[in-house]
Amino acid sequence: MLFKHVLIPTDGSDLSLKAVQHGIAMAKALNAKVTAMTVQPPYTDFVVEGVTIRVGDKERADLASQFDHRLDAARAEAEKLGVALSTIQVEDREPWHAIIEVAKQKGADLIVMASHGRRGVSAMVLGSETQKLLTHSTVPVLVYR
Repeated sequence: MLFKHVLIPTDGSDLSLKAVQHGIAMAKALNAKVTAMTVQPPYTDFVVEGVTIRVGDKERADLASQFDHRLDAARAEAEKLGVALSTIQVEDREPWHAIIEVAKQKGADLIVMASHGRRGVSAMVLGSETQKLLTHSTVPVLVYR
């Protein structure tokens, strides 16, 4: 089975960068389309001791800009290898869920992502976005470690 559209989620970490590099190289070899994505938490108003703190448009734009920089490495790698790349940035409290939704929306038939390989108590406490994705995704997932 040849893959025609590769989705590459990134969190901007060094390990994620390696998954981006390998995912884009694989897409080039398969002549597949590539979409790189990042997920940011919703930036909403909040209440502290009964006082509502409003998050303004400028703060939202600043956060979006910071998260957009996570995609810079994918842009650079795609340009270096001559691979067409589209990017998307979404808000969701659960990154694994956002990745599945973007894969459906974009028609991706392979997801390439990194796993930080947390084990033991830290995996239980922090959870594993990769594990959740593997559990719920109907799209094949290639995990880079």
